[in-house]
Amino acid sequence: MKNVLVTGGAGFIGSNFIHYFLRTETDVRLINLDSLTYAGNLDSLQDIANDPRYRFVQGNICDSEQIDAVLREYQIDTIVHFAAESHVDRSILGPRQFIETNVMGTFTLLDATRNYWIRDKAHALDDVRFHHVSTDEVFGSLAPGEPAWTEETPYAPNSPYAASKASSDHLVRSYGHTYGLPYTITNCSNNYGPYQFPEKLIPLTILNALEGKPLPVYGDGQQIRDWLHVEDHCEAIYLVLAKGKTGSTYNIGGENQPANLTIVETICDILDEVNAGAEFTPHRNLIQFVKDRPGHDRRYDMDTHKISTELGWRPRHTLTEGLLDTVQWYLAHPEWVSVVRQRQEYKGWLDANYKSR
Repeated sequence: MKNVLVTGGAGFIGSNFIHYFLRTETDVRLINLDSLTYAGNLDSLQDIANDPRYRFVQGNICDSEQIDAVLREYQIDTIVHFAAESHVDRSILGPRQFIETNVMGTFTLLDATRNYWIRDKAHALDDVRFHHVSTDEVFGSLAPGEPAWTEETPYAPNSPYAASKASSDHLVRSYGHTYGLPYTITNCSNNYGPYQFPEKLIPLTILNALEGKPLPVYGDGQQIRDWLHVEDHCEAIYLVLAKGKTGSTYNIGGENQPANLTIVETICDILDEVNAGAEFTPHRNLIQFVKDRPGHDRRYDMDTHKISTELGWRPRHTLTEGLLDTVQWYLAHPEWVSVVRQRQEYKGWLDANYKSR
C-alpha cells in the first residue's frame, strides 16, 4: 500500500479511517476524494490537513473523467471505498440519490479502476486492492432467535439504502469474477463514535439531551442493532487490507445487540453522571416515542467468526466504554458540533423527518 485512494474520506467512518491509517502506516501517500455533501466535513481532518502524506481532492465518484485522472496522477494501487449515501430515513424520503451515488458511483469507480489496473497494466495485480465498505443491512432483518448473519447469508435488503448497497456489493464481486479485479468486501454493523453526523441515533440523542430537546425513539424502541465503535471498524478494515484474502467478504460487528431504547437510556444515564446537576436531569424524562419508520427492520446480528479466526480481529471497545467515550468526545468538541448543526441541510432534514411524527 503505497498510494491509497480513500473515497468519502470527509465523512464519519472515512475520516476516522484516515486518522487510523496515517497513525499506522508511515511510508504512504493517501488521497482523500470527497464531494463534500451535507455529511462531509473537512473540519474532521483539520489536524492532518498539512501532513505531507495526505492530499484532499474534492470530487464525485460519478465523474469518470476525474476518477481516471486521480488514479493516474497519484498512481493509485489501493482503493478504500467509503463514499455512499448512508441514512435509511433519507433513502425513504429520496431514494434517487442513493441509486446514483451507491450504485452508479461504485460502477464508475470500478470501471475506471479496471481500465487503469487491468487494461493498462499500471501495477502488478498482486500489488493492488479494491476494498469496498458495505453494511449489514443488505441481509434484511432477523426474527427473534434466528442465528446471526454469516458471510454466506443470502441478501434480502428491505430499504432503498440497503438495496443500493446490495447492488454495489454485487457489482464489486462481478468485477472480480469477470475481469479479475482484486477486491475485498466488508459488511459492518451500526457504527458510532467521534465525528458522526448528528442525524444518527447516538449523536442526535447526545446533543438533544444536552439542550433539553425531545429524544425521539421510533415505535416501541425494541429494534435491535449490533453497535460497532468506529475505531474498531477502522482496525478491522486495515487488517483486511493487510492480510485479508482477495475475493473474500468479512463481517464486522460489535458483538452486542441492545435494543435502541436501551441505547438511548444508557446515554441518558451517562449524561446524568458526567453532567451531574445539569438543567435537564434526569435525561430519561426527555424520551419521546414517535411514529415508527416505514418497513423498519427489527433485528440485526453479525457473526464475526471468520474475521476473528482468519485475521485475529475482535472489537476492543465494550458498548459501555464506547458510549462514554463518544459522549465525552461530543462534550469536548462544541465547535465541531456547532458548525455542523448550522448547516441548512441538517436543520431541514430534522424538520422533514421528525415534525410529522
